[in-house]
Amino acid sequence: MKVVIVVAEQVSLFELASAVELFALPRPEFKHWYSTDIVAFGKTTFPGLCDSTFSCRQVTQLPECDLLVIPSFPVSITTIDSTLKHAVLQHYQNGGRIISFCSGSFLLAALGLLNGRIATTHWRYASTFKQRFPHVTYQEDILYHYDGIIGCSAGSAAGLDLGIEVIRQDFGYHVANTVARRLVLPAHRNGGQSQFVEKPLPQTKSSVSQALDWAVKHLSPELTIDDIANKASMTRRTFDRHFKKHYHMTPLEWLQARKLEVAKSLLETTQLGLDHIAERAGFDNAITLRYNFRKYLSISPSEYKATFGALKNA
Repeated sequence: MKVVIVVAEQVSLFELASAVELFALPRPEFKHWYSTDIVAFGKTTFPGLCDSTFSCRQVTQLPECDLLVIPSFPVSITTIDSTLKHAVLQHYQNGGRIISFCSGSFLLAALGLLNGRIATTHWRYASTFKQRFPHVTYQEDILYHYDGIIGCSAGSAAGLDLGIEVIRQDFGYHVANTVARRLVLPAHRNGGQSQFVEKPLPQTKSSVSQALDWAVKHLSPELTIDDIANKASMTRRTFDRHFKKHYHMTPLEWLQARKLEVAKSLLETTQLGLDHIAERAGFDNAITLRYNFRKYLSISPSEYKATFGALKNA
């Protein structure tokens, strides 16, 4: 799977390094991995901070790739270089995927690739982004959004979360979690296509977060939202209201997602039958497991295992 990282106009070392760490670092533990290039249009050398410079290969056309990564783009630039514009749009029109980190979303939006899509960028640029691109559905409270074709992240470090989500969709949970561990990223930052930002975490966990930790360790068909609310010492009504306010989803949606995560991991890493996997993931039976896979993932458990179990064991 081919990845090309484009340095556009100027280099932002952290975002570029994040893209390199995610997609270019050799990972011999996996037989199937990305092949990655770093290129630029127009010049080969870019100034960095503290009198540093960065050099990469100059191209006049984009190398053929599956995934294009835009680590950053200057917010002040409103006129896009014609060569860069043509290359990015042609890649998209040919069915290629594109993700951006932080201010890189300004390039995607300027090219019209985010029109009608959900997007985000660093909070410092939110007002400018919304004023300049009214046809984009901007969301303040997410770390990233990725629809399988186009993705963008909020602040610099959120690019790592977006990259892990891309890896998860390409290679499955086992591979993505292995990469996340090497990056020392907390597993709870995964979030499907949206990861919601909360207020800074307090020094001690809240009663709700402790209850959620408890629920993950006690997944079973008998576990109910009332049980979790009781563990948090809240009435069900108060718990539901608090949960939706801070997590932007219902407790039941959260619980189903956790069960599916456990089931995915077991499908990738064990040879257990569906009945045993359903039991350990907290579903009533294999029928319920299949139903939820179809409902939320549009794939059957056996199809998931055939895809991601094979990649893991290859």
